[in-house]
Amino acid sequence: MPPPRRVHLVSLGCPKNRVDSESMLGQLVALGWEVTDEPALADALVVNTCSFIQPATEESIETVLGLASDRLPHQRLIVTGCMVQRYGEGLTDELPEVDGFLGTGELWRLAAMLDGEQRQVHLGEAGWLEQAPVPRAGQWRPHSTYLKITEGCHRRCSYCIIPTLRGPLRSRAQEQVVQEARSLVGQGVRELCLVGQDTTAWGQDLTGRPRLSGLLQALAGIDELDWIRVLYAHPRGVDDALLDVMASSSRVCRYLDLPLQHVSAPVLMAMGRGMDRSTLEALIARIRDRVPGVVLRSTFMVGFPGETDQDFEQLLEFVREQRLERAGVFRYFAEDGTRAATLPDQVPPELQQERYDAIIDAQAQVALAYHMSLVGRTIPVMVDGASPEHDMLVLGRHQGQAPEIDGVVHLGVPPDGVQLGSIVQATVTDGDAVDLAAEPVVD
Repeated sequence: MPPPRRVHLVSLGCPKNRVDSESMLGQLVALGWEVTDEPALADALVVNTCSFIQPATEESIETVLGLASDRLPHQRLIVTGCMVQRYGEGLTDELPEVDGFLGTGELWRLAAMLDGEQRQVHLGEAGWLEQAPVPRAGQWRPHSTYLKITEGCHRRCSYCIIPTLRGPLRSRAQEQVVQEARSLVGQGVRELCLVGQDTTAWGQDLTGRPRLSGLLQALAGIDELDWIRVLYAHPRGVDDALLDVMASSSRVCRYLDLPLQHVSAPVLMAMGRGMDRSTLEALIARIRDRVPGVVLRSTFMVGFPGETDQDFEQLLEFVREQRLERAGVFRYFAEDGTRAATLPDQVPPELQQERYDAIIDAQAQVALAYHMSLVGRTIPVMVDGASPEHDMLVLGRHQGQAPEIDGVVHLGVPPDGVQLGSIVQATVTDGDAVDLAAEPVVD
């Protein structure tokens, strides 16, 4: 009997891409393939690319070329995902080292492409939405994973290429989402992070227009599921029903990822967001009122075309006053194919960097103050694994820390003393602008 074939896959970019990558691996595992972390041991090399902004495209190309430079004669190299969808057949001349290309809507073809011998390119419609649960393999953490509930986006923000890469909004039916969630929980998952280009838009294209709040209630009914986390919530989609479920369910984290991008009305109008500072401040007040103790994460963009000193000062003042517990900051990139790239008054890179640094510094002070306010409090911490830096510590997260983006809790307990994915009560002893330190409560 011949040995099983092995595949090595590199997943770049966002959690939605990670779900696609795990689904592609699941297809291959079902056909007898094995997943390997060692490129030299693989029969096939796959790069699932990101192309949201230019640096992501550059990273994708560098990754492909890096694998191509070391690959063995028998190995097939396949490139998939957003970069393929964006640049199409033009990549065939730019990357002659690659044996095949799959756009975001054609990922289901991977197994057949690996069995083929000819060079192939499949683009098709943008965005692959698994209408039935697809087996997933190669999960980053066995106890915490992402669950995609929508694909594509119906909004048209002027700086965003996502509709081109992922297509229009399409929601997965509630029963299909719940079915996949049950399957994942059966495999040991204890935390589900709901993802999509706009999770609060879930259901708007389905019969009866169900709301995210109803989906959360259904997911919260799954036994052995500890945490459900909502990421990528557009501020226009946050309704009271969603907040009430978040406040009343012990399984729904009091955490909301709410990308605001900016607060100046002229900038938001040019972005296609259509809100203003007072509206956003009222939304934040409403969220905090209905969900006591909620942790809010946002993202802000500096250097958008036409952003004046006054616009930026409004944003800086907002960050200092509203004191969101978490925030990421991005410099604007003029992406080909977006309306914003054609706008006048592009902000010079040096000024973008100055504004970026100022927001980063202000948010670090806010985050540090928030973490200091937790010192002395006892909080539930989910164990993620052993610390790579200290033999007597494990790393975990509390409900206000999403995987990969919000820092960790350094938990003072030997790795063999706790189970991966378990939740322990711990008292916070210290913290900085990113991480916390805590000691487990001894019964």
